[in-house]
Amino acid sequence: MEWKEVGKVTHYFGHISVAAMWLTDRLQLGDRIHVLGHTSDFEQDVTSMQFEHQPLEVAEKGKEIGVLVVERARRGDTVYKVEEE
Repeated sequence: MEWKEVGKVTHYFGHISVAAMWLTDRLQLGDRIHVLGHTSDFEQDVTSMQFEHQPLEVAEKGKEIGVLVVERARRGDTVYKVEEE
């Protein structure tokens, strides 16, 4: 497995388990991501993402989106896309 950086967490909304992230590369539903930081370290499939409260299937580089996450993410965590070799 290979990791490719796709963004950074800018905020975490605990009451709805959503991480806001600034994308440095393209992300789409079904992609597997790895969130890694000082105390965060988990992988998950992207099952739900939004831009300005509207559901998205594909998010392009340069957007700040919200992604439903399975664990707590923290501001500054790096988001990687997990790619099979």
